[in-house]
Amino acid sequence: MIRIFKLIIVLFLAAGHSIYAQSTQQETALKMGREAIRLMDKGQFDESIKLLEEAQQLDPENINYPYELAYAYYSKKDYQKSRKYLERILKHKDINPMVYQLLGNSYDHLGKSDKAIATYEAGLKLFPDAGNLYLEMGVMQIGKKDYHKALAYYEKGIDVDPSFPSNYYWAAKIYCNSTEEIWGMIYGELFMNMERNSKRTVEISKLLYDTYKSEIHFKSDTSWSVSFSQNISLAIGEDMEPKDIKIPFQLVYEPILVLSMVQVKTIDIHTLNTIRSAFVDNYFSNENDKTHPNILFSYQKKIKDAGHMEAYNYWLLMKGDEAEFDQWYKANRDKWDRFADWFTDNQLIIDSNHKFHRKQY
Repeated sequence: MIRIFKLIIVLFLAAGHSIYAQSTQQETALKMGREAIRLMDKGQFDESIKLLEEAQQLDPENINYPYELAYAYYSKKDYQKSRKYLERILKHKDINPMVYQLLGNSYDHLGKSDKAIATYEAGLKLFPDAGNLYLEMGVMQIGKKDYHKALAYYEKGIDVDPSFPSNYYWAAKIYCNSTEEIWGMIYGELFMNMERNSKRTVEISKLLYDTYKSEIHFKSDTSWSVSFSQNISLAIGEDMEPKDIKIPFQLVYEPILVLSMVQVKTIDIHTLNTIRSAFVDNYFSNENDKTHPNILFSYQKKIKDAGHMEAYNYWLLMKGDEAEFDQWYKANRDKWDRFADWFTDNQLIIDSNHKFHRKQY
């Protein structure tokens, strides 16, 4: 019994030493990995690769290091090496959608578009809610100029992975350049709330402004029209009760928008603030939020109730007319600062329980 007891102690101490050594190696690898990513962000890819290779040797079971190595080579446009690192980890226990995304992108840059699509599809079989893979499938269709198929992928991504912003970005661009701008206006504004400070935000801000300008028409001082959708249909069956008839969202949105334009003669950020503010009031006063609930309009109401609708609208549309925004900003610095503080602490919640999708109506 004494010998057995001593042997157990020796084995325990040896195991403890092994665990400690392993833990120390993993911690060292983690520090190297963090430094490698910092170097990568600065464009120092060769230095980053050296550190990642050392980190991988110290912690060979960690999927992050081969993935980051692949990303570093991808950033260097060495797509063959990127592909090799990613193919090695396809069977890894910690596989994730980003591996399939980067591998598919590598194949695409190597001129193997069919293999890229097959890779994204394989990823979607494992991760059917991966918004980044629907994004890439959509991008492949954009390359073929098949915008209908691209939209189907982007909107599927929006539906299953509502907190992933890039699908909103592409859906907004396509819809705002179609006859169905109504959906682009909503997807675009949702996108700007999700990704508030990027080059893409600037692009969508101008797109929303330009779409308002092109789709609101003044026929005279007392006559105007809006045209944000041409695909409006109302399906009514012989045996349907009135309560079962669902009014298309377009037939709610456009009349309320027209109603909100009283006294407006031109379109600029100032008048769009007037229109959009009145739209929120009219939408909720007529209880359209009950028949056609919309997380964006509910958020606009929250903004308006907090007293920040004007600043929000100037933020949203600022890139449509930067000179007008700058003039307003100089005269309303305090109002802007209060809005910015509120906006930071009261972001729009978009998740599986709070989302918008065109087909919800």
